[in-house]
Amino acid sequence: MLAHELVELLAPRPGGVAVDCTFGAGGHARLVAERIGPGGTLVAVDRDPTAADRYEDFAREVPCATRFIGTDYLEALELLAEEELHADLVYLDLGVSSMQLDTFERGFSYAYDAPLDMRMDPRQELDARTVVNEWDERRLAQTFRAYGEERYARQIASVVARRRRRAALETTFELVDAINEAIPTPARFGAGHPARRVFQAIRIAVNDELESLEHSLPGAWEILSPGGRLGAISFHSLEDRLVKRFLADRARGCVCPPELPICVCGHEPEAELIASGGVTPSRDEMADNPRARAARLRAGRRLRAATEAEG
Repeated sequence: MLAHELVELLAPRPGGVAVDCTFGAGGHARLVAERIGPGGTLVAVDRDPTAADRYEDFAREVPCATRFIGTDYLEALELLAEEELHADLVYLDLGVSSMQLDTFERGFSYAYDAPLDMRMDPRQELDARTVVNEWDERRLAQTFRAYGEERYARQIASVVARRRRRAALETTFELVDAINEAIPTPARFGAGHPARRVFQAIRIAVNDELESLEHSLPGAWEILSPGGRLGAISFHSLEDRLVKRFLADRARGCVCPPELPICVCGHEPEAELIASGGVTPSRDEMADNPRARAARLRAGRRLRAATEAEG
């Protein structure tokens, strides 16, 4: 999604160094690899073990040098910083991938009956079944509200808690049924599937997505060379808000209190915003892929080196 827009905004050049923090099926990486060419290097990162298999084919087919890091992007960015890698572009395609959604047994989708799982890395311990059946009712309600912005969070948590006292909820359809019971009938026919927000909330909680993103953005910025570009594609307001605030903070100049008549802080911007309002998919892409409707791309260009920014 937004693949061509990402390439246009980040402007990869021959011989460049790129870091794809969310490799997935390699769609964005392939376009970037073609631009940086034989003299370039692309580092692919993904914690989903199935991505490693897709990477092998990708590495054989693209013209640039490649490397795969099989862990979450927070750890990968820390590793690359320790190695003192200097990147010309770093980008993240956030949320769950289409391949994960379409792998029914992973339990990401409310559209198919599957075991409650939702782990991006199947090797981790915490899964959706644990969240749904073992977290207390108050914590469930807080999760649905904070990570799903679900209006009926308390009611849904109450129904889930009541049902699991009889028997554990094991499948996605059992959870969908509980959600439908909790939501008033008129609200079930509003925008989107009635389970969408709760599934989003559980997935974010299982994979620690927002905290990981919040800590990873500074790590991605740290490894950018001056003139390097950072891009992120988000799919809901919680992700987009973090990206927007991060880039805006670095693009800000003076941070003096507004009551001061002149600037005394001497603070200068670290970033230049690229398409500051964000980029959304074209009508054609949204028609071809309804999942793209929520996508928004934001990007910024680094103006100064780390020592200059700190000093």
